[in-house]
Amino acid sequence: MCGRFVSTRSPQDLADVFDVTRWDPDRALEPSWNVAPTDDVWSVLERVERETGEITRQLRPLRWGLVPSWAKSLKTGAKMINARVETVAEKPAYRRAFAKRRCLLPADGFYEWQTVAATKTAKSYKQPYFISPEDSQVMALAGLYEFWRDPAAEDDDAPGAWWTTCTIITTEATDAAGRVHPRMPLAVAPADWSAWLAPAHHDPVELRALLAAPAAGHLAARAASTAVNDVRNNGPQLLSEPAEDTGNA
Repeated sequence: MCGRFVSTRSPQDLADVFDVTRWDPDRALEPSWNVAPTDDVWSVLERVERETGEITRQLRPLRWGLVPSWAKSLKTGAKMINARVETVAEKPAYRRAFAKRRCLLPADGFYEWQTVAATKTAKSYKQPYFISPEDSQVMALAGLYEFWRDPAAEDDDAPGAWWTTCTIITTEATDAAGRVHPRMPLAVAPADWSAWLAPAHHDPVELRALLAAPAAGHLAARAASTAVNDVRNNGPQLLSEPAEDTGNA
């Protein structure tokens, strides 16, 4: 799975990298070295403008954890942060989004964990590893997004009536990620961004063919601070490899 990741690039940098044509400079997200489920995350998506019919590539913050349109509660999203590529085109929670609402989720890298066995002097703990492209380029994680209306809202214009949420598509892990955890997020190569984002592209076989390992599999994994294990912790120090970590952070 992909349960935490790092996203520190500015919206201006992301707009330049992804050739974004529309974004709101007033809707900024702080850099995060510990992005967790239900956090707002940057996404790149394409939408058809109602007034003109023009397709615009947009940079938007979305809530991580997809909430299907038929869900009764926003809390559903906390359990739907990942969608397995093996079933994403058929599973009711994801199939409509896979056909019509795909996005890219920019990331510097992601975390996975290994359990370190207990010793005579220390209890067992989970050691996080930071997995990122060897060349430090941004990853375009393959995502889906969905619109959800809160049934408790009095009308469509009420604050909090509408939410836009997202999920990350995952697969069996390979290379550096596979040595840490059996699953990993999928990504889309720059040459395929337009095809993945295109609202009119619906063929599930062709869409699956666009998905690949982040950085074409050229990934590096290194131990990170166990402070990552607490979602309240943040900052670049989380990526520092501990000299001796006992799991008590």
